[in-house]
Amino acid sequence: MPAPVISVVIPFYAEGATLAEFLSSVTTALDKSGWSYELVLIDDGSPDNTWTTIMGAAARYPAIRALRLSRNFGKELALCAGLERARGDAVIVMDGDGQHPPALLPDVLHLWQTTGVDIVEAVKTKRGPESLSGKLSALLFYIILNKLSGFDLKGASDFKLMNRKAVNAWLEMHERNVFFRGMTVWMGFTTVRLPFEVAPRSAGKSSWSYLKRLRLAVTGLTAFSSFPLQLVTLAGAVFFVFAVLLGAQILLELIIGSALMISLGIVGEYLARIYEEVKGRPRYVVTESIESANTQPLPAADATRPITGP
Repeated sequence: MPAPVISVVIPFYAEGATLAEFLSSVTTALDKSGWSYELVLIDDGSPDNTWTTIMGAAARYPAIRALRLSRNFGKELALCAGLERARGDAVIVMDGDGQHPPALLPDVLHLWQTTGVDIVEAVKTKRGPESLSGKLSALLFYIILNKLSGFDLKGASDFKLMNRKAVNAWLEMHERNVFFRGMTVWMGFTTVRLPFEVAPRSAGKSSWSYLKRLRLAVTGLTAFSSFPLQLVTLAGAVFFVFAVLLGAQILLELIIGSALMISLGIVGEYLARIYEEVKGRPRYVVTESIESANTQPLPAADATRPITGP
């Protein structure tokens, strides 16, 4: 059996309720395009009936090939599993929650065919229903990533077509911390953009918690920029200089404090001398003595007077 021209890689996580309808939309759009295709479906350790639904769909659609991961490894690694098994001359990657509209597939394929580019990237013009904090955090992430790495990923999505050359090059990157859309841009292949609006989810809610988004953001930033490491070095140098200056200041203050204390001690010595002089006490007192035979005795009147020092 000849390899299909198009492979469509779709990861799923807990999408059992809408999976059958979504696959129907995908196959309808691909049939309309006229290309031969395969569907590579990955169940990323779903806790619901996703895998059962995939098995049922595979009985109806012979183009389906599927993988079930032993646990939830995350979307990025599920994409790796799908890309490694895709056989097509071109591979389309899309989400399985319906927010990447299947109706856009014929346009993606037409644009690839007419332009001859390596990658057709669907770019978000609107992010769809999303909280204000989610929009602001995404905007901040893309601004920071652009400044640190030089790659503009604003509006970028995982909904894209890559020709076999691009796919093979992507598969040559073996890092375990995967950031799919960033790695695709990093390769530098010729790309054309196709705008689209993110469709609302047909059911359920997104499994992308703030913690998962934060992990992906950290992966993206650390995978495409070494500036955080350079920032640590710079911060260390700045704090070292600050510590030296602070240490010098503290040392100077200690020296000045010590000099002041010594000076006060010297002044205290002089004050003690003045204090002793003001009191006017004799320097010593003698109660008795033995004189030589040649010494003249004191006058009788002074014989009992104590002898004091000078």
